Amino acid sequence: MSYDESYENARPIAPQMGDAELLLNDVIDIIVNAPNMPLSSTPRIDRDQIIGYLQEAQALLPEELRQARWMLKERQEFLNKTKREGDEILDAARVQAERMVQRTEVVRAAESRARSILEAAETDARRIRMETEDFLDQRLGSFEILLDRLMKTVASGRQRLAIGQEEEQVKEPTGEMQVFFDQDRF
Repeated sequence: MSYDESYENARPIAPQMGDAELLLNDVIDIIVNAPNMPLSSTPRIDRDQIIGYLQEAQALLPEELRQARWMLKERQEFLNKTKREGDEILDAARVQAERMVQRTEVVRAAESRARSILEAAETDARRIRMETEDFLDQRLGSFEILLDRLMKTVASGRQRLAIGQEEEQVKEPTGEMQVFFDQDRF
């Protein structure tokens, strides 16, 4: 810990953020600017001075780290609180906007338009159902006529077969074939 240099204020100075960094910068400056030993490239450094600076920086570093962590925690809590408050404000604004929209003419016009579309759709559905029923009735009527003709043709064919069998029993065996294939007689 460093001391105030004046004699009257001889009390410890409270560590502040960046004191450890300042001390480390001082050590670097001392090493960089240290004079070399005569006839050598080895720098001449006051070992006790460097060790004192490094120990002082080491003592300050944990305090600065605690302060930095505290500041980061405070910052994160502040951001979380701000985000929560912002979300609450947005939710309240959405609710308010929904209420306002429901009360406006736009909603009434949309509901009216929806009713008219629904009525038009129901009308179209009834029309299409009636057209479909008419179409199916026509088709079934045509099918009924076709079936009626087919029934008459079947009945006529069965009657011919029945008449042909009666004639075969009455006629002589030599003339059987001629009556069966004679279609003009019927």
